[in-house]
Amino acid sequence: MVLRQDDTAVTGTIEADNEARAIEQAARIVSLDHDGTGYAEIDDPIVQELQQASGYLRPVLFHSPYEAAAWSIISARTGHAQAVKLRDALGETFPKPDELLQVQELAGLPQNKIPRLHGIARAALEGRLDREPLLALDPNEAYTRLQELPGIGPFYAGLILIRAVGTTDVAPKGEPRLEQAVQARYGRPLDEVSDGWRPFRTWISVLMRANA
Repeated sequence: MVLRQDDTAVTGTIEADNEARAIEQAARIVSLDHDGTGYAEIDDPIVQELQQASGYLRPVLFHSPYEAAAWSIISARTGHAQAVKLRDALGETFPKPDELLQVQELAGLPQNKIPRLHGIARAALEGRLDREPLLALDPNEAYTRLQELPGIGPFYAGLILIRAVGTTDVAPKGEPRLEQAVQARYGRPLDEVSDGWRPFRTWISVLMRANA
């Protein structure tokens, strides 16, 4: 599916057997599955300036929490360009969990990451990375559960929660780039500022980070 935006309207060209599923998935990936009422009315001049300059940017998400978790393992302590090459080496389409379990080595990927990727694949097959149950949980509980996955610490648990589960109102933790951007713009730390962004703390955090 190819999406295009013209002012405030988003249109798409569908090339899929299941059109309804394709539309649902595309809407989730570009955060159009959430009601954005009130996003443009956040009473914060700094936020309003960034919203207007970006066309009211919403987060673009991973295709699934499973793929975000696998990316977290691949990219940890690895340069972004190299991590992209490693991900692409797995195939044009990211392998399904049962396919990922068949991968025993990947050129350039440290061997100790293979068991972690297999652990992510098993967690996905067990339903532990299903998006809807994670979204239904209290965000703090979801954040804690994600850290139970092999190789997933606080930073990557936050990445999965925010950039794949698609919560709208979570203030990210442990993101130095975001914290520095907020300090530079407001002269105050993130935890003193983010309450004013409710109920779109996630969206605005992504907006801030994108403009850091």
